[in-house]
Amino acid sequence: MTLLDPLANALVHISNCEMVGKKVVYIKPASKLIGRVLNVMKEHGYIKDFEFIEDGRAGIFKVELIGKINKCGAIKPRFPVKKDNYEKYEKRYLPARDFGILIVSTTQGVMSHDEAKKRGLGGRLLAYVY
Repeated sequence: MTLLDPLANALVHISNCEMVGKKVVYIKPASKLIGRVLNVMKEHGYIKDFEFIEDGRAGIFKVELIGKINKCGAIKPRFPVKKDNYEKYEKRYLPARDFGILIVSTTQGVMSHDEAKKRGLGGRLLAYVY
């Protein structure tokens, strides 16, 4: 596993473990950004729970899966998106209307694209989950 993009590595690891049918996945290294993305996934019901485990280095996230993720991945490059332009990226990354979420980093924190649209915020695309 290379450490070029920890968020992309974490999402690929989750996706692979989900396909195999595992219930628990350990993600390392842990970071605040990965934690915030996992929190959005938990709020939308894609993962059951996650916890941070201190290991004396960067830390590890223990993520409990529930089998609801068909696919998840990082969006590279991290496109800037305006509050009115989410539709273009929904068509590109999500399979159908109102199916799945884009995870966006905004000035008010990391959230789903639906929440960012409601608040009238733009930001940078981080990931997609469906």
